Amino acid sequence: MTGRPGRPGRDGYDGGDRRVGQQLADDLAQAGTKTADPPSAWAPAVAEHLGLPHAAALGPATYFADLATPHGERHVRVCGGTACFAASGGRSVGDVEREVGVAAGAVSTDRTVSVQEVRCLGYCYSGPAALVDDSPCAGADLAGQVADRAARRDPPIPIADTTGDPILLEGLLTGQPGWQVWPRAVATLSPDEIRTEVGVSGLRGRGGAAYEAAAKWAAVAGHPAAVLVANGDEGDPGSFADRLLMEQAPDLVLEGVALAALACGARQAVVLVRSEYPRAATRLREAVRRAQADGHLGERIHGSTASLDIRIATGAGSYVGGEETALIAGLEGGRGCSHARPPYPTSRGLWGAPTVVNNVETLAAVPWIVAHGGAAYAARGAPGQTGTKLVCLSERFANPGCYEVEFGAGLRWVAGDLGGGLRDGARLAVVQVGGPLGGFLAEADLDVPMTDRDLAARGAALGHAGLVAFDTGIDPAEVLRYLWRFADAESCGACSPCRVGSRRGLDLVAAGQGPDADYARWMRVLETASLCAFGRRIPPAVRSLVRAYGAALAEWDL
Repeated sequence: MTGRPGRPGRDGYDGGDRRVGQQLADDLAQAGTKTADPPSAWAPAVAEHLGLPHAAALGPATYFADLATPHGERHVRVCGGTACFAASGGRSVGDVEREVGVAAGAVSTDRTVSVQEVRCLGYCYSGPAALVDDSPCAGADLAGQVADRAARRDPPIPIADTTGDPILLEGLLTGQPGWQVWPRAVATLSPDEIRTEVGVSGLRGRGGAAYEAAAKWAAVAGHPAAVLVANGDEGDPGSFADRLLMEQAPDLVLEGVALAALACGARQAVVLVRSEYPRAATRLREAVRRAQADGHLGERIHGSTASLDIRIATGAGSYVGGEETALIAGLEGGRGCSHARPPYPTSRGLWGAPTVVNNVETLAAVPWIVAHGGAAYAARGAPGQTGTKLVCLSERFANPGCYEVEFGAGLRWVAGDLGGGLRDGARLAVVQVGGPLGGFLAEADLDVPMTDRDLAARGAALGHAGLVAFDTGIDPAEVLRYLWRFADAESCGACSPCRVGSRRGLDLVAAGQGPDADYARWMRVLETASLCAFGRRIPPAVRSLVRAYGAALAEWDL
């Protein structure tokens, strides 16, 4: 079998090439996460086994962090995400490195232990955190847990509903099982009827772009090769809502996937789970097997003409890999880099087929909408942004956890009343909203409704709605350096404005310098010419951080 993975769908690959690309991704994951050798030592053999040129395997193997990082017999993934940085003052990765005697990105000389810094593990409510192989550790004594000097802790995610009528947390709070809506819907409702109700509901994407769900579905409706992809690559440090849903309510997630697939006319669906969520992938696979046994998936489901197969795939460590075109590239066996649009995935996506990519939380709302009607959902939330949102509060808050709130709720109420302010009497300096590139707000600027429009007016973005608190004990200059390190480390390198601009910013702050003479110019290039939202969001995020800290970062206020 031959072919050229990398962007196979764009080259019109047939079914045989699709199998090769999927097998390549699976084989790379199997080989790359079990060896201390560099990709040059093992990736060519993976390609040869599939009849592919070496470059087909070396590309993704050297790009994805999970594959490029050496793995010892015991592999430690330490969270270097924003919430863990704020919880430890930026010390947690270094503490673990010293404890095990191995630097991040390296393996011990006897190959028994390796360390990898990752951007988020979804333990933002109890950080700092790490995974020893797939075993979680979380808490202030993280290094001791990793070294087995202290008992490992795996605290559950605290959850609460603030609406009085939860949509996303209903099953978790009441114990109601999943798949309550699907049997009736697949037997009695047409795709048009489901799209109409979701259109009336005003449901928008929860992954950051806030695109109308029903409009995406309509774009592929009626195409026999349509594919649905559920994006569970929740990369924004500070958010753990998708992790909660995939781990604790996998049946709800899959039911939402099934209803959306029916509305699109898709017979194939993929749920992409980030590799940093191993428990989520396991529970989703178990839920798929249960759903197949109960007749919710397969051919002629519940006596209808509908058929649906759902596959669970895992990422390989890339923040940009959650962007929809990069996600598709990774699923096809290539490097997880963003690609120019148009064509949009709804026209030409996974394997060249019309593809809808929806966030996991978006899909989890669909069963409630189909059960209660679009108008009931539209009556919730704020004008132009209906329904509810899972808001995640980080470890620095007195009451961290995941809260279901209606859009339009005040950010000060969320941080102050729900979050209870900061723990241990600490004073709040700034709050990061919606991930490292979402934006920062000073404590005095929290009187803003939680909507995309209102936050955008303050120079921030809602994103996944994770709130990370920074107390006054953290040096503002360290936060700025952290932001540029994140940007440089996670740029996919596909476009020069982002690749060069993120490195230039990091070089400036690493040298302890202020802005150079060309700073304003290359920041404009970074913001306007980057290929995807990652690069375009870096300058606004930096500016929002500078504004939030005021005099402490005044030299960067250009």
